Amino acid sequence: MLRPALLFSLLLAPGAVAAEALPNVVLIIADDLGDGDLGCEGHPHLRTPNIDRLAAEGVRFSNAVLTISSCSPSRASLLTGKYPHETDAEQLHWPLPARNETFSERLKNAGYFTAAVGKWHLGNEVKDRFDLVVEAGSGGFVLPTGPDGQPLEMTTGTNPSGCDDWVPVLKNRPRDKPFFMWFAALDPHRDYAAETIPNPHTAADAVVPPFLPDVPATRNDLAAYMDEVTRLDGYVGDVLAELDRQGVAENTLVIFMSDNGRPFPRCKTTLYDSGVKTPLIARLPGVTPAGTTCERLVSSVDVSATILDLGDAGPLKHGRGESFRPLLKTPDGPAIREFAFSEKNWHDYDASQRSVRTTDYKYIRNLAPELPNTPPADAVRSPTFRAMQNLRPSLTQEQAEIFTPGPAEELYDLRADPHELNNLAADPGHAAVLTDLRTALDEWNVETADPNPPLRSPDEFDRETGTPKPPRKRPRPTKAEMFPDRQ
Repeated sequence: MLRPALLFSLLLAPGAVAAEALPNVVLIIADDLGDGDLGCEGHPHLRTPNIDRLAAEGVRFSNAVLTISSCSPSRASLLTGKYPHETDAEQLHWPLPARNETFSERLKNAGYFTAAVGKWHLGNEVKDRFDLVVEAGSGGFVLPTGPDGQPLEMTTGTNPSGCDDWVPVLKNRPRDKPFFMWFAALDPHRDYAAETIPNPHTAADAVVPPFLPDVPATRNDLAAYMDEVTRLDGYVGDVLAELDRQGVAENTLVIFMSDNGRPFPRCKTTLYDSGVKTPLIARLPGVTPAGTTCERLVSSVDVSATILDLGDAGPLKHGRGESFRPLLKTPDGPAIREFAFSEKNWHDYDASQRSVRTTDYKYIRNLAPELPNTPPADAVRSPTFRAMQNLRPSLTQEQAEIFTPGPAEELYDLRADPHELNNLAADPGHAAVLTDLRTALDEWNVETADPNPPLRSPDEFDRETGTPKPPRKRPRPTKAEMFPDRQ
């Protein structure tokens, strides 16, 4: 095992990492975990002692932004270091085409043992970019179609968290190579069940954001979600304990993050921070100052660039990320980016939006303003959504946006208005900010060849009931099959 001081000195100089000093990497990806929903992020009742320990021993990034708040496109972006529309997997359930380069293959070619364990959701064409893929199955996040065209229930079998194979793979890895583990959970994705953990959270434990109604149905729904977060935390603890048992924790970068926001209305699939802001935590002993917070803006496309930088595996040819390696050592150091860009595409329902964010402001451009901000179908079937339907006449304007068309443009002061409730797009006092962010988004559209007009797909579920609409097929057709003239 390397002494922390030696590892620290080697990590300071890019390209100076000797083969025997290459750090191991464990990337843990939660499924539908919202920013702020951890003890270390200030939640007063959510029990996450192991993730809290990770934050206490490393650095927590308080302005980490995803490129999209949708399961498979977010993972495709993370693996390729590109924006979702650049991967040809930008809509939910579209597989990642083989022509994409991945950072896992870079690590593999650099001598790492690479394994993806748990939720996959990326299709079959890039499985060879890992030495080992152990899938948890899709029953916990894809609603199948029954023989009569009606939906079946989601089922997760004997591995409801998708995490049961994490530690066994870690134990059985080759001992003569550095390793990269892509550990992807199914928690806390819907649907929720009773007795998920021995000591369940209660309705009183829930913290209800102002864009949701504070009623018993919402609180009970949030409590069930919290139980799955705590269950996931237990598996994180198991991984940390195994790294300690093997004596490799001192030379292992552990990153914890989520693929998108919590599965509730005005969260998952949206471009609000409740959808695209992620709880990013990194620990590398001897490098990351313990218990620190980095307020610098980072994007999920930066994760691959950082891991490849530390692994001395070279940058991705078409990657869009910037390495935040310097921020691991100096969390208050110079910013690595001014803007973070995100997109919203089809996820159960037709949608098209783009956003650009700084540390202070966010601008959202709605390319389909005639549509309501409908949450994903599993959230439409939730107790929270049903309560909002019953309360529709008394909902606030922000709460009612899930039922009504939205504005063409939105601008928010994120420091003064963290829940993004006060749209400043028409405020003359913010005209200069609006112009600057419009320009930044326009330039990004051109630079990344963002499709114009955007690709639109029809709803596959009813927006009021969440039930499937015919003719819905699973597996979903690929982008090439659906849009053969846009390849």
